[in-house]
Amino acid sequence: MSWLHAAQAQNDARVVAGINAYRAAPEGCPGARPAPAAALIPQAALARVRVGPGSFPEWALEQAGYHTDKAQVIFVGGAPDSEAVLDLLRKQYCRSLLDAGFSDIGVARSGNDWTIVLARPTPPLVLPDQDEAGRIILDLVNAARSQARRCGDRLFGPARPLAWNAELAQAALAHSSDMASHRQFSHRGSDGSEAAQRATRAGYRWRHIGENIAAGQTSPREAVQGWIDSPGHCANLMNPQFSEMGAGYAVSHVRVPGFPYWTQVFGTP
Repeated sequence: MSWLHAAQAQNDARVVAGINAYRAAPEGCPGARPAPAAALIPQAALARVRVGPGSFPEWALEQAGYHTDKAQVIFVGGAPDSEAVLDLLRKQYCRSLLDAGFSDIGVARSGNDWTIVLARPTPPLVLPDQDEAGRIILDLVNAARSQARRCGDRLFGPARPLAWNAELAQAALAHSSDMASHRQFSHRGSDGSEAAQRATRAGYRWRHIGENIAAGQTSPREAVQGWIDSPGHCANLMNPQFSEMGAGYAVSHVRVPGFPYWTQVFGTP
C-alpha cells in the first residue's frame, strides 16, 4: 500500500466507532468488571505516531505534537479490514480499550498492519501568580522550620522563621526564567553564574547564601515537599544561619508545554 493510501486510512471511522460502541456497552473482557466509558475523540496527531523498535512512545507522541501524561500504543498485524482489527482488539486489549483514563484515539493503517494509540493529553498547568506562590512557599518553609527535622543523616532543631526579601526573590525568578528558557536544570546559570553572584547582581548584600532548585512540580506545595524530602535541600531549608528568603518560578514551553522550574534563595544580610 502506498503512503498516500496509508495516510487516507488514518483514523478509520469504522474502527473508532467500533471501539466507542464497545466502551459504551462493554462485555466479554475476562477478569474485569468493565463499566461504560466515555467515547474517545479521534486526534490527527495520534494517527501520525510511529513507534519503532527501541523507541519510547512518549517521545514519539511529543514528536507528533501531542503531549500526554498517559498513553498506550497497540500494534495489530494481519487484519485485512476494520472488523478483523476490532475483533482482535476486543479479544487481546479489552482492558485498554475500556480504560476510562484515556480520552483520545489515533488509528493508522499500512496494509494489514494497524497502529492504535490511546492517550490522554497533559492537563493545563494552573499556577498562582508570583506573589501568591512566594507567600505559599514562605509559609510552608516557616512551618517546616518550626519543628525539629532530620535531613538525611543530619538532625536540625527548630529554626526561627524567615523573612521575605524582594531582592532574593528577584534573583530566584531570574534563575528560574533562565532554566526555563534554556530547558536546563542546574545551579549554574547559562552565563556561568552561581547563586551568590545572582544575589549580588540583584542588589542583595549577603553574608550567607543558599539556593534550592526544582523542576516539574506543578504547585508551590509540591515544590516545597520535594525540597523537604531531599537531604541537601532540606538542610538548606532548615539552616539556622539563614534569616531571609525569596522564591520564584518560570514555565518552559520548549518542546514540552507547561513545565515549571522553581528556585528558592536563602540569605543572611
